[in-house]
Amino acid sequence: MTELDNGAGAEEDDWAAALAEQRSVEAGGENVAKAAFESFAPPGGESAGRPTADLDQILDIPITLSVEIGKSKLSIRNLLQLNQGSVVELDRMAGEPLDVMINGTLVAHGEVVVINEKFGIRLTDVVSAQERVKKLR
Repeated sequence: MTELDNGAGAEEDDWAAALAEQRSVEAGGENVAKAAFESFAPPGGESAGRPTADLDQILDIPITLSVEIGKSKLSIRNLLQLNQGSVVELDRMAGEPLDVMINGTLVAHGEVVVINEKFGIRLTDVVSAQERVKKLR
């Protein structure tokens, strides 16, 4: 049983209980209490509590980092003709910086390095938050 399988049974039980409760409310018209939510702001204003408390909650969220060396447009006919040893021309020149993407969003540019026979990327330019916001529009 994998780590994901362990939590799946508990999730299914929660869903089943929620669906059963919804059906009973719809059928019988029982009184439903309004949900009470905790305040997100720490008591005493923003200065109260640790400044990193909010950051601690997201530090373990997984993200996908990818490096894009270039792009190319191909017709399906040309795609089907590719085989081992085929060369696909990309839209970048040799030596141009690579794009570093996090969850599909450009965050930096860099260059390939080899350390202990493994590839890595040295960041040469980090995209500012203002530039990232401009690209969203």
